[in-house]
Amino acid sequence: QVRLVESGGGLVQAGGSLRLSCEVSGSIFSIRAMGWYRQAPGKQRELVAQITSGVSTNYADSVKGRFTISRDNAKNTVYLQMNSLKPEDTAIYYCNVQRWSSVQYWGLGTQVTVSS
Repeated sequence: QVRLVESGGGLVQAGGSLRLSCEVSGSIFSIRAMGWYRQAPGKQRELVAQITSGVSTNYADSVKGRFTISRDNAKNTVYLQMNSLKPEDTAIYYCNVQRWSSVQYWGLGTQVTVSS
């Protein structure tokens, strides 16, 4: 099993910044990618950013140039630095880990609220 614990969400004004962290523990082998998804009220969950084991990254068009995903392998932690936040970034952000077998794990989520 894999356990994901997110932290760093909160309330911020538009234009501000937040950094989300996700600490991964448990059977952390054969991991293909780690990433962040978000779900706003009434909307489907969407990919925000992903980083693979080869350290390539992938971002949603809506966050390119504003968000940066990174990972610290020594700490088994993945980060999402969010700058120039907009009210439309308001959502619950979920950490995600995917194995090469396509099995994936989710954190419980952390709320990000951006006020205008």
